[in-house]
Amino acid sequence: MSNTSSVSSAVSRHNIDIFGIYKLIWQGRRLILLLGTLFGLSAYTYTRLVTSEYQVASVLRPVALNALDALNRSGVYTLPPDEALTRVGSALESYGVRLGFFRANQALFSYLQRPGVTLEQSFESFNRASLKVITPSISKDGSRNALIRLELNYPEGVDGAQILNGFVEYAIEVERKRIEADLKIIIENRLVELEGSIDAARDEYDVNKQARIATLLEADGVQRSQLQDELVALRKQLKVERRDRIAQLKEAIDIAQSLGIQKPTTPSGLAESSRAGEGPTMYTEINNQQIPLYFMGVEILEAERSALLKRNSDDFTEVRIAHIAREMWMLQNNREVEVLEQRENEELFLSGVQPFRDEIARLSKAGNLDFSGFQLVAIDRKALEPLSPIKPRKILFVVLGVAFGCAAGALIVLMRDSLATRRV
Repeated sequence: MSNTSSVSSAVSRHNIDIFGIYKLIWQGRRLILLLGTLFGLSAYTYTRLVTSEYQVASVLRPVALNALDALNRSGVYTLPPDEALTRVGSALESYGVRLGFFRANQALFSYLQRPGVTLEQSFESFNRASLKVITPSISKDGSRNALIRLELNYPEGVDGAQILNGFVEYAIEVERKRIEADLKIIIENRLVELEGSIDAARDEYDVNKQARIATLLEADGVQRSQLQDELVALRKQLKVERRDRIAQLKEAIDIAQSLGIQKPTTPSGLAESSRAGEGPTMYTEINNQQIPLYFMGVEILEAERSALLKRNSDDFTEVRIAHIAREMWMLQNNREVEVLEQRENEELFLSGVQPFRDEIARLSKAGNLDFSGFQLVAIDRKALEPLSPIKPRKILFVVLGVAFGCAAGALIVLMRDSLATRRV
């Protein structure tokens, strides 16, 4: 008792006697061990009663560049691997995507369903506390850690690995469908634009063709009118010439009759006949001068005059009339117009549309891309069933319980000694 009192006195005087405290604790070791055991058993009992919580994780990384080569080579949609990872990460964090997965796999989340709790409320519990997405972070030097980590906490009895792996696949599929829809919309809009350009070229071709036909027909009409006018003028000219010729013949007939010229003759022949009976005479005749018409004689002149009076048409006397007839006959059918009107495949004659058609073919090929095996991200690590829970940590809890119990016991021993000292 004296030793105990001395230790207490030492403590009260603020002079800590380590040996004395140790001796005091040793004397109260039964109480300390008892409390340590009780608290340890309590902690162990708690770990047995409380529901264990497990955690699974999955890691995503960008795919290789060749995995997106078919999409990028299409020239319609460009998607680098880092951007694809970012888009998948956005889908993983999307409220709508998570809710969609939750609704599509309600059997996996039966542990969240409670009486009187709606589906949306159950989902909120899962979305807020259970699932965590760690997106790529940017370091100080500007580099990007191109990894996405997903963590899922879940109670015992739940297939957390299936939930997390299923959610990853669901989010990837959702984003894949979005990209496919975006690609189809882009292609459809571009095809509409290209078809509009081809239609415009087709309309321009039709206008140009009709203008060309109209120009050709107009030119033919003008030429036909000109030939018709020329034909009328020529016929009038020939008629006037025929009338003048008849007048000339009539005058020549009168002269020939007065000179008694019945048969064709020449000035020299006429002179010789008038000097019949005279001596031989030598005549020199200049033939380069035109002989007057009446020297042809009455008979020939009358015959020509009679033929001219009986003539109904002078067309045969002018070669140009035959040429005009030929030209007018050829103008009845414009072969170029016929060819233009009878074209069966006018698409071949559209100008400037071949690049549009080439692009349409390229877009059609891009629209037939198979997205079923389209890989957006690489799953670096799938979620696997954990070997031990993260909560509670049984050994740690038991150790802490024993330690707390022992500390409480030691404290009780010291306090009891302090109270006893004060009474003395």
